[in-house]
Amino acid sequence: MSQARRDLEGAVYASAGGFHALACFLCQQVGEKAVAGYLFARGADHVWGHALADLCEDAMQLDASFDVVKSVAMLLDKYYLPTRYPTGLPGGVPHDVYDAVDSERALEIAGDVLEFVDTRLASLAESESDE
Repeated sequence: MSQARRDLEGAVYASAGGFHALACFLCQQVGEKAVAGYLFARGADHVWGHALADLCEDAMQLDASFDVVKSVAMLLDKYYLPTRYPTGLPGGVPHDVYDAVDSERALEIAGDVLEFVDTRLASLAESESDE
């Protein structure tokens, strides 16, 4: 979770500097690391894959409320590959294709996912302390 928070800081910095493709990729990483962090906190030995759609499905097996965030979190999946590779997009390279609108939206989603996971982890810690 600490790396997810740090990646969000990096994404804000990249976006402010005009590195929108990088900011979008880092936002995907925020979501991926946050949900993976939740899975590890719930006892997972291994977390496989990078797609937030799949990771949220795994989390839903432990906490049905992840259905709420899945539909938004999975929007970050489109930033996993094409933001990094010049061959990932038809007709352009990432730094020419992604703009401030893209990175601002990705930052909003990543922040929402991180906040959601933080809330679920706090709730989990609360329920464990009540036992």
